[in-house]
Amino acid sequence: MNAWQQHLVIVPVVLPLAAAAVLLAIDERRRALKRSVAFVCLLALLGAAVALVRAADQGAPAVYRVGDWPAPFGIVLVADRLSAVMVLLAAVLGLAAFLFACTHWDRAGPRFHSLLQVLLMGVDGAFLTGDLFNLFVFFEVLLAASYGLALHGSGAARVQASLHYIVVNLTASLLFLIGAALIYGVTGTLNLADLGVRIPAVAAADRGLAEAGAGMLAVAFLVKAGSWPLCFWLPRSYGAACAPAAALFAILTKVGIYAVLRVLPLFFGAAGGEPASFAREWLTIGGLLTLTYGAIGVFGAQELSRLAGFSLIASCGTVLAAVGAGQAAVSGAALYYLIASTLGVSALFLLIELVERSRAPGADMLAITAEAFGSPEGEEREEVGVAIPGTWAVLGLSFVACALLLAGLPPLPGFVAKLALLDALLRIAPIALPTWVLLALLMFSGLATVIAASRTGVRIFWTPERPMSARVGVFEILPILILLGAGIALAIEAGGVMRYLDAAAQALHAPSGYIDGVLR
Repeated sequence: MNAWQQHLVIVPVVLPLAAAAVLLAIDERRRALKRSVAFVCLLALLGAAVALVRAADQGAPAVYRVGDWPAPFGIVLVADRLSAVMVLLAAVLGLAAFLFACTHWDRAGPRFHSLLQVLLMGVDGAFLTGDLFNLFVFFEVLLAASYGLALHGSGAARVQASLHYIVVNLTASLLFLIGAALIYGVTGTLNLADLGVRIPAVAAADRGLAEAGAGMLAVAFLVKAGSWPLCFWLPRSYGAACAPAAALFAILTKVGIYAVLRVLPLFFGAAGGEPASFAREWLTIGGLLTLTYGAIGVFGAQELSRLAGFSLIASCGTVLAAVGAGQAAVSGAALYYLIASTLGVSALFLLIELVERSRAPGADMLAITAEAFGSPEGEEREEVGVAIPGTWAVLGLSFVACALLLAGLPPLPGFVAKLALLDALLRIAPIALPTWVLLALLMFSGLATVIAASRTGVRIFWTPERPMSARVGVFEILPILILLGAGIALAIEAGGVMRYLDAAAQALHAPSGYIDGVLR
């Protein structure tokens, strides 16, 4: 990569940080100005992410050394295929959440746009950082912003659910810090590439401490990834959050999955011996249990918010179980599934508010007005844009698209992802029992989603209890169409995307290129 491409690596971190600072300096009453600044920054972030994906596809990872200090002594940011595509996914979700929030949610509490920018900065930093300590720092940055967004809009139910979310994640952060301290005490470094060299060479007397530290890191990552049994908080917390926050939170579990994907091959690669086999075995078991829990939750969900929350858990379990197989082809298909399912869940979280508001005319409007202004009487919600014709048909078709995507049915990318997973898993010889279990659970989770979505769709769209009175603005449906459109584009360009993600998976499972790129 040339010089400008290397400097491009830091843009996804610096740009939202600068935008958050500028937005904090603008008075809350100047809403149009705040929205304009945030929109321009998000478009620039999206453009930088696209450029980063194209640059990463050239081969060697781009390394940005902060202060020009050589690794492992200085802070490094590293952009390879995987981190670049995750930054792009975060930018798409951030733009969709922003557009939806501009209809009314950014008025339900202070500093929404600044919190959104800080969250994106933390997420992008976690994807790009090249050392363990700064991974912890960026985790805390994104979690601090997510606490504010989870509480955005007030309300007793939201506060109660958010407190569970905060306590669980603070506990996971403590385990993260202890695990990182143990690893630093044994190896003397926290640079990920340097750890990839030093951990295999740890003396036998210190190996127990190193493995204990890695175990604590794994628990912290899996909590953030929504793995069973540490995911009990997720459906309620995400369901209680305001719609744009919940849609953006769909990427947070993927930060935990990304950390597992990045750290596991570096610490315990193909030659990792018994620790590597142990880690992959328990990752597979945890993924299968998570997928089972999510699928059962989807099957029994009676509310749209719980359907979305358990769908998110099921998608995380699918990716974790697939990664545990330890095969690059399976990991590539899992990455494709990760992107497709994240787009589907995010779109569903946005759609829920529009559907629920239309089912109970006036109720949600009064609640929103009360949260924003403190007095529901005599107030009307500001309409941004114009109402769209055929609203109920558009909402119904969007719901069908979300259901097809999450269930893995054609023609949307969920089907391509599951088909690629099945093909890659069946090519493993011999096929072990966990692989057969994963194949069966993939079928069951899809069936559970079809049944649950059909039951909910018939109740809401086909046989409603009362006449529907939907008024949805263009800027409310636009972000949903953007996310679903991104899913359709993912299906149309499935061949090129799969080649890109297969190359990303190959680089993950053979991290020598990553290590050489950082330490050279």
